[in-house]
Amino acid sequence: MPASPRTARVINDRLALDHLLREGPLTAARLKELTGLSRPTVADLVDRLTGAGLIRIVGESGADRRGPNARLYGLVAERAHLAALDVRTSGLALVVTDLLGTPLAEVRLPIDGALGTVPAVERAVSLLDATLAEVGVDELQSVCVGAPGLVDPATGELRDSTGLPGWHRRLVRALQGHRSARVLVENETNLAAVAERRHGAAQDHDTFVLLWLGHGVGAAVVLDGTLRRGTGGGAGEIGFLPVPLTSSLPSATDCGGGFHSLAGAAAVHELARRHGIPVTRARDDADGREEPASATAVRAAFEAGTAGELFLDELADRVALGAAAVAAVLDPGCVVLAGETGEAGGEALAARVGKRLAALSPLRTDVRPTRLGGTAVLTGALLTAQEDARDAVFPAAS
Repeated sequence: MPASPRTARVINDRLALDHLLREGPLTAARLKELTGLSRPTVADLVDRLTGAGLIRIVGESGADRRGPNARLYGLVAERAHLAALDVRTSGLALVVTDLLGTPLAEVRLPIDGALGTVPAVERAVSLLDATLAEVGVDELQSVCVGAPGLVDPATGELRDSTGLPGWHRRLVRALQGHRSARVLVENETNLAAVAERRHGAAQDHDTFVLLWLGHGVGAAVVLDGTLRRGTGGGAGEIGFLPVPLTSSLPSATDCGGGFHSLAGAAAVHELARRHGIPVTRARDDADGREEPASATAVRAAFEAGTAGELFLDELADRVALGAAAVAAVLDPGCVVLAGETGEAGGEALAARVGKRLAALSPLRTDVRPTRLGGTAVLTGALLTAQEDARDAVFPAAS
């Protein structure tokens, strides 16, 4: 059935707003080209959206052009404000932006492991309040929290996980009850995949897998442009994958003996020690957080001559086992190596893994290093918050 005039208007308005969000300020003529709508229809929707306070004139197109046809229309960025949090075991990073994703403030909070759950949550919430006050933001439309662990797709709750700080789950609850914003929670690896697809190594792939190599290991699965979480949020829990070269099998409560035992930080650090790679201390990353010993070992390997080459070769053998399992089940065509260890390995590790994967699997799979590195999780959280805010602020057909 054809859409009613009202529904058609809402659909057209939303289409134009989406283009303005993705591509920035546009002229009415450019909106006509992008939407395929007639000139009168575009003129009507521009008037409607301007009257609704969703768009405004932000300039003119071309240094020598003047008049109505040259007007550039842009979204009213302050119509909504967002926050994104990257929560780690040792602290968190926070960014507050407007609707367009323009950062208004970005801060970081280290949290000592000895600090209790309640004080840790209080410090995090106080940081958010102080940051909002500093930039003059009264309310948030959407907040996205990226954290390690399982997130229940049905409830959006961060599930209790052994080995992770208790303040993670308590912080989510505190945020949900503290402000009127909609609070979203997503696994950090999934958010890294969202970011790599939009701005990073997987921009040219609708289907790919992001393999996270850091303190632990994990994977994010994107199929046909959609992030796949699984029935219980466990899609990509590759740390539990049984693999050769381990002395035992993983269990429902312990990933020891699984892929984690080959590619997790402790295992990679031990591999480096056996190859004589000097790892004197874990270094702090660009955000001031202590990177896992595995990443420090990989960086040291590039300066360790033959021993470093042998270490990187054996590490690539291990990573390729997990990548081969992913390829055999999903045939993603592309695997992105992310996390601190993947970032440290860069193109050199990715090339080694790709060569070994080609020998293990008949399926052609491009192996690439992360382009976004340590910013991927926070970037993915911001993109997720922005998408949620867009759905709330922009018109929706009933």
